Amino acid sequence: MAKKNTFTNDVFEYTNEGFEQVIYFHNKETGLKGITCIHDTRLGPSCGGTRFYNYASEEEALYDVTRLAKGMTYKNAAAGLNIGGCKTVIIGDPKKLKSEEFFRSYGRYIQSLKGRVYTGQDMNIALKDCEYMDMETDYVSGVLRKGAGSTTILTAKGTYVGMLAAVKEKLGQDNLDGLVIAFQGVGAVVQEMVRYLKEHDIKKIYFTDIDQERVEQFKKLYPLASYVEPDKIYDKKSDVFSPNAIGAIINDETIERLQTKIIAGAANNVLKEERHGDILHEKGILYAPDFVINAGGVINVYHEMIGYHEPSAIQTTDAIYDRLMDIFKISREEKIPTYKAANIMAERRIEKMLNIHRDFVDARKKFKWNIE
Repeated sequence: MAKKNTFTNDVFEYTNEGFEQVIYFHNKETGLKGITCIHDTRLGPSCGGTRFYNYASEEEALYDVTRLAKGMTYKNAAAGLNIGGCKTVIIGDPKKLKSEEFFRSYGRYIQSLKGRVYTGQDMNIALKDCEYMDMETDYVSGVLRKGAGSTTILTAKGTYVGMLAAVKEKLGQDNLDGLVIAFQGVGAVVQEMVRYLKEHDIKKIYFTDIDQERVEQFKKLYPLASYVEPDKIYDKKSDVFSPNAIGAIINDETIERLQTKIIAGAANNVLKEERHGDILHEKGILYAPDFVINAGGVINVYHEMIGYHEPSAIQTTDAIYDRLMDIFKISREEKIPTYKAANIMAERRIEKMLNIHRDFVDARKKFKWNIE
């Protein structure tokens, strides 16, 4: 029996649930078509990457963009950044549609939003694509002239220090020595992480990816790693299971197969439903909430927005370790799953920042008087 379609194309239903704005855009000449969702701007202008994917339907794209935008609000707040959350999805086949005019057209669309949305790299968006966008908008990050360029470097660093925090909490050790790690997906983030992994005496690494080119690249970077078929990675006994590809991989089908103590990776929206986080908690599997551990990319973006200073960006990324330890502490003390603890931490920060802005004049705001 087919599952009931849970998608909805009622945009106003999303705005009733707290989303600020949903925008559809289209350029007939270039084939550009997509949706932007602004979830929350209480902490500042919204920020979130652009995902380019060949969605099966517009309903599926709407479902994905709203889910991702909400996640960005929590990610940005939990990372201590003064920005809100948004996301954009471009609908179509990136292998067929990508071109200079395509991304410059998209850049003009982003510019038309007048700074309510800052965007950058996500799935199937490369540095070169952002450079084209940058020709037409002031509100794109991940370009070399503004800072560090690709967000991959800090995403990898943040995921690595987050993994160390989870290992410290669950296993009581300060390194990855003697551990077994299973990587689901070995794209750019995991390949960048290899330089950190080589600092440890890791007992075993299992890995998988559906892209054969990435498989070969990872074998060259870490020859001792053992490849397994994509569907078999859940069955491997490990200390750390690290999802670094698509979301919703912790679900009814996979959760009973997992043989791990920790889940810590860079993929977004790892839990298919919140109740799967409850099940992990009941099973004693420590979950490092994805929107906290993978925040290195948006930290890079934020520092470009305020004026890039590499030591500051690295320092903020390293603080992912401390933020996760705070979340684990909330989880222990309040006896709740870590995903709930992460939400609480993000919501408390939003509330606190709103409270401090209730008093006194914003002395940093510049006023322009029109006197005739």
